[in-house]
Amino acid sequence: MSRSPSTSLPATLWRHLCDTTLVSLTVRNFRRYFVGQVISRIGTWMQRFAQSWLVFTLSDNPAVVGAVLAVQSLPVLLIGPYGGVIADRMNRRRLMVVLQSVMGLLAAALGTLVLTHVVSLWHVFILAALLGIAEALENPPRQAFVFELVGRTHVPNAVALNSVLNNTARALGPAVGAVLIAQVSLASCFLLNAASFGAVVASLLLVDPQQLRTAPRVSRAPRQLREGLRYARSHPEIRGCLLMMLLIGTLAWEFQTVLPPLSDRVLHAGATGYGLLTAMQGVGAVLGGLVAAGRRRVGLRAVTVRAAGFGAAMIVLAVVPNLALACVAMVLVGFAATSFSAGGNATLQTTTVPQMRGRVMSLWTVAFQGSTPIGGPIDGLIAETAGARAAVLVGAASCWGAVVLGWRASRRVEPSERVVPTATAVSGETEKLGS
Repeated sequence: MSRSPSTSLPATLWRHLCDTTLVSLTVRNFRRYFVGQVISRIGTWMQRFAQSWLVFTLSDNPAVVGAVLAVQSLPVLLIGPYGGVIADRMNRRRLMVVLQSVMGLLAAALGTLVLTHVVSLWHVFILAALLGIAEALENPPRQAFVFELVGRTHVPNAVALNSVLNNTARALGPAVGAVLIAQVSLASCFLLNAASFGAVVASLLLVDPQQLRTAPRVSRAPRQLREGLRYARSHPEIRGCLLMMLLIGTLAWEFQTVLPPLSDRVLHAGATGYGLLTAMQGVGAVLGGLVAAGRRRVGLRAVTVRAAGFGAAMIVLAVVPNLALACVAMVLVGFAATSFSAGGNATLQTTTVPQMRGRVMSLWTVAFQGSTPIGGPIDGLIAETAGARAAVLVGAASCWGAVVLGWRASRRVEPSERVVPTATAVSGETEKLGS
């Protein structure tokens, strides 16, 4: 007797999800790690929200809030590439355990200062700077560790699911933080975030090292950062992805700078509109990550197409006449932006040899996050002098400039070098199981 459609359809859909969108979660090591990241990322965004509120209550000055954020983000730009050198020299899992523990202690220290009512602005500045240093050193091994967890075949899926996770946490973290501040205390946000780092450390300790695709460690030697830069420059696919992200990350990704004046001065929707636009961006980002998770083909040409989609969505956002259509445009923007970033990340992961992966991913982090201290003021100045629509159009132009860069770089990539995720390692790349 055949099963009824009502009982077989859910099972069929679930199998399809496991074979496509959720395929990397079938890897036990990644599943354990992902659960730890779910808890930690929500805690991280909760602390960022609470930290901004804390600084505002201490200073009553939005400029000081921005200064603290700048202090925390500058280390990514200044020392992020050296974090990649360290990631290639050391066991990435152990390095992450140490750095995640340090970040947990910093969160606990801030929470204790707030709880005991002795916190001052200089405390927050120092702890933000230390946290930024730890994040700058932790980002490269965390990016490269995904490959060790799932291998070449599932990297695009795992990267996309991480994007979904981060964008979901970006929405949930501040909401949880707001409830805790109102119902419990401000200190509870920092203390709970400190505890959330324990979930990541536990997940890393539970990872089976025998099932990791570990890379050979690079021996300490002079000029290894320069060696990484030469490697990235000499490979058109890697160079193209990095230059595209650098251009887009600087001028198109500064939504926190552009959306407030767009909502207030152009759409006349105020803070409510800003909140709606941000929420719609998050919805689109989650959808974009889920769709990207189901795609197995990556490479510079695919990333170039996604950059074009990002540019088109930004043009739509720049010309819509009202808040309702702007919300629809922000769904498209969030979708295209996440699709582009996930594709670029996965392309670098699958193109780079293991001995260079930490350094290459540190350059990706610098292009993605380290460009904010430069791009934010530029977009802010454009929005103030020429209007928010002009700032959005500049972001769209940067996307189309990235398309030109990607198209030109893709012409220099030999057909045999184009990325098609398979279980086979590229020439010259050594993968092995075990620690």
